[in-house]
Amino acid sequence: MKKIRWGILGTGTIAHKFASDLKFVENAELVAVGSRSLENAKNFADEFGVPSSFGSYEEFAESDEIDIVYIATPNNLHHPNTLLCLNNGKAVLCEKPFALNENQALEMINLARKKNLFLMDALWTKFLPHYQKMIEIVKGGSLGDIKVVLANFGFRANVEPNSRLLNPELGGGSLMDIGIYNIFTTLDILGKPDEINVSINSTEQGIDEQCAVIFKYNSGAMASLFSSISANLSTDVEICGTLGRLKLTTPFYDSTSVLEHYFDGEKQVIKTEKEEGLGYQYEARNATNCLLNGITESSVVPHSDSILLMQTLDQIRSLAGIVFPIEQDSHLNRNA
Repeated sequence: MKKIRWGILGTGTIAHKFASDLKFVENAELVAVGSRSLENAKNFADEFGVPSSFGSYEEFAESDEIDIVYIATPNNLHHPNTLLCLNNGKAVLCEKPFALNENQALEMINLARKKNLFLMDALWTKFLPHYQKMIEIVKGGSLGDIKVVLANFGFRANVEPNSRLLNPELGGGSLMDIGIYNIFTTLDILGKPDEINVSINSTEQGIDEQCAVIFKYNSGAMASLFSSISANLSTDVEICGTLGRLKLTTPFYDSTSVLEHYFDGEKQVIKTEKEEGLGYQYEARNATNCLLNGITESSVVPHSDSILLMQTLDQIRSLAGIVFPIEQDSHLNRNA
């Protein structure tokens, strides 16, 4: 079977993690890396044995060697980088957040559909075995009616004031960086909320250092979601129903998490498969198989999921008063 040729755009921490796991994906090979710095690209290529390195995003996107691009650049570049790659005929797996707002996401998805190219939001957690098992249990009804979801994700970020995490120009803040995990997990469990309440601690730069979100549903269900880049949180998820409770242990978003099922005072640990690696190979395998089979939209993270997630993040930011500088441009403003 032919091999799908991957390129990685960006050379930061997440790019390193993805590259290290790509070797576990059958019928996939890493053939190119791109950066705004040729030196960084070459260093990355040397580390992972990548044949081609490019010192500009444009040269990278124009290369005929690449079938699909993993975009691992800062948040504010996900939209323009995705459009660049799609316009050059490349399939795209774009790191979260998929875009800065719904309008950007729709432009990306519409272009992919127009060009009949694969495009997926890189919500890697959704592909992990424990997360897939969680969805199966929730949908199976053994927990009864879900009444409460509690999700926390936080760490103390000892970073400079102009770092990516704190820079509104780069789409920073706890919500977009880590709170997004709480949001998409709850959307998978309970669906679109009927009411949202938000409270934040804002930094001098105008982004959220801590973000507390409450989802309310007409069914009577509620979700409490908290993200922080100033304190270490438990970083777990509890799903509480009328018949039982399910916990995704710390850290709930990665492959080391396990499921604990509580029923009638008894705890059962539900085991799921554990592959070697960090867990990024699951999303890469799904994308690779989609390309091999001529599929342009993943069933695990369909475009509708990405749109709902961006709509929800937009609503939360609107309630919190978080506006990114790029959104002052009317073309990109989420309310335009």
